[in-house]
Amino acid sequence: MKYHIEGETLPVVICELEAGEKMVTEGGAMSWMSPNMKMETTTNGGIGKALGRAFSGEKMFQNIYTAQGGPGMIAFASSFPGSIKPFQISPGNEMVFQKSAYLAGEIGVTLSVHFRKKIAAGLFGGEGFIMQKTTGQGTVFAEFDGHVVEYELAAGQQMVIDTGHLAAMTATCGLDIQTVSGAKNMFLGGEGFFNTVITGPGRIWLQTQPLANVAGVLRPYLGSSN
Repeated sequence: MKYHIEGETLPVVICELEAGEKMVTEGGAMSWMSPNMKMETTTNGGIGKALGRAFSGEKMFQNIYTAQGGPGMIAFASSFPGSIKPFQISPGNEMVFQKSAYLAGEIGVTLSVHFRKKIAAGLFGGEGFIMQKTTGQGTVFAEFDGHVVEYELAAGQQMVIDTGHLAAMTATCGLDIQTVSGAKNMFLGGEGFFNTVITGPGRIWLQTQPLANVAGVLRPYLGSSN
């Protein structure tokens, strides 16, 4: 499978498949494709895995697209102004994504629900108690909100992140929460009560425009028309 990503504000990943190659995505993610791409809707692993994907922000059923009779082409566009990033998944090189980040992947990549080990981190860390984890072998594409900045964390090195800005991390990273110090900082600082703390070793991807933040900015302008 070959691919290229076009566009900056509203990107699209265009995948070129050899005959018989397959791509997996959730319903509604396909943007355009060549006529020889065959679609099959499936639970892709049974009802248990389907329910797990639903908890992680995806749909229960997935679509498998196969190039039949020769090379095929299929494109997946971002649903929000932001970035599409490719990741190479292999044993020992798994990824953890924010909820609903998964866009599409090769057939050898498995998407599953990822629970935080610490309940407090899930409830108050801003990224949610449930995330997505990709395992297996192959390329996977994830969509993030806004521009994405990458950091490499050494063992024990930490990064403090404001709510919602964590887009992805390698599965080797640890995640916890940190309470904002001082009552005045909590109630008047405008940054909330908690921050997310990521501890290396591993890589992290941070997004500049979390969709929840955009919704908060727009909310005062979306008042009732009555």
